Amino acid sequence: MEKPYTFIPALASEVEIPKNGILSRTLHNDDRVKAIIFGFDAGQELSAHTAPMPAVIHVLDGEASIRLGQDVVEGRTGTWIHMTPQLEHGIKAKTPVIMLLLLLKQPA
Repeated sequence: MEKPYTFIPALASEVEIPKNGILSRTLHNDDRVKAIIFGFDAGQELSAHTAPMPAVIHVLDGEASIRLGQDVVEGRTGTWIHMTPQLEHGIKAKTPVIMLLLLLKQPA
């Protein structure tokens, strides 16, 4: 029987940052939320894009420039961002970065 929870004792250890690359891994996916952990090497960039649902970015480690619509904010360890649907956003890692992305699915 599948457990009714997801337990991850050390979130940042769930991703290994690739040399000169970006790695993403889905940690959890159900009808309400999709949790994806990312590892960015310094200088790596995820170009501007949108999501059809609300989303949350939580920077677990590192420093990055994060584009939110027309604004650019500096994200660092501990930064937390909630985004509305269709907000154009992107990220450029200044140092190696570990980031958790939560996609919040709308009820049907």
